[in-house]
Amino acid sequence: MQRFKKILCVMEHGEASKPALERAVALAESNQAELMVVDVIPRLPAGIGMPDGSPVSRDYQAALVSEHEARIAALVEPYLQRLDIQHKVLLGTSFLEVIRAVLRDGHDLVIKCPESPGWLDRFFSGDDMHLLRKCPCPVWLVKPRASKTYQRILAAVDVDDSYTPKELDTRHRMNVQILEMASSLAISESAELHVVHAWESTIESISGFVVSSGISSERLASNIEQERRQRQHLLDQLLRKISTASESARGALDYLKPRAHLLKGAARKEVPALAKRLDVDCIVMGTVARTGIRGFIMGNTAETILAQIDCSVLAIKPRGFVTPVTPAE
Repeated sequence: MQRFKKILCVMEHGEASKPALERAVALAESNQAELMVVDVIPRLPAGIGMPDGSPVSRDYQAALVSEHEARIAALVEPYLQRLDIQHKVLLGTSFLEVIRAVLRDGHDLVIKCPESPGWLDRFFSGDDMHLLRKCPCPVWLVKPRASKTYQRILAAVDVDDSYTPKELDTRHRMNVQILEMASSLAISESAELHVVHAWESTIESISGFVVSSGISSERLASNIEQERRQRQHLLDQLLRKISTASESARGALDYLKPRAHLLKGAARKEVPALAKRLDVDCIVMGTVARTGIRGFIMGNTAETILAQIDCSVLAIKPRGFVTPVTPAE
């Protein structure tokens, strides 16, 4: 099962970010991981009568950094008896400096609360979307006012086998990552684990042609049912492969007894609807379909799902993803 070693917690909203800090502390304890807490503030530009880099601008910047450092220190102080926590203030654009910290220091998880006060519109505004698209390690956006313990975790996987062998391998490895992380999270939270795959019938998509060619509605229904059984087989096969991958994985899934949901319909519609029906606390999902493409952004399906949900999200990139962000010069 997935274990994190270097966690980066982003605290940009003071007290409003405490749910993310509490998650990060608990996860660092259970994983015996290092924890770095950061705040990111803008680098002061040249202003009226205050050239960039002048003594006056440096004084203002230093005072701002000092204020934010004191705020972070106060927020982490109650947890210092539990574990060692490092903290610092970064200067610049939030998502860029967070990703650069990941690249520079080798963090394997970023935890933060979303930037927007309106949870439902936060993904398509500013730094959070950039972070989800471009951060090379998993990003966990913790819902504000989230309950301290999760009751239900939803892992969204894609077992469609109509891709090239290389793409199928990428998607399988992504599914494994998703299930490993969702299982680890469910065990740590003593939560239910649900696994979902939504599928659309290829036969139905060309049903107009099929019907006009004289194929009966009964045969059409039979072919659609055959598609459904094939997707169910692939979903069951994925869960079996995970459970036989290692003794720890087998023990985790035997304990969790995940409930699989095979939903007929578009993933962008069915996955958010299921999350709402189950009252899911967190969705674990992949956000990039291919590897090795600099700046390749999340697919439309992932973005549409993210725009509709009202829960925390743990977003994962496939191994080998290359971020378009470069380390600071």
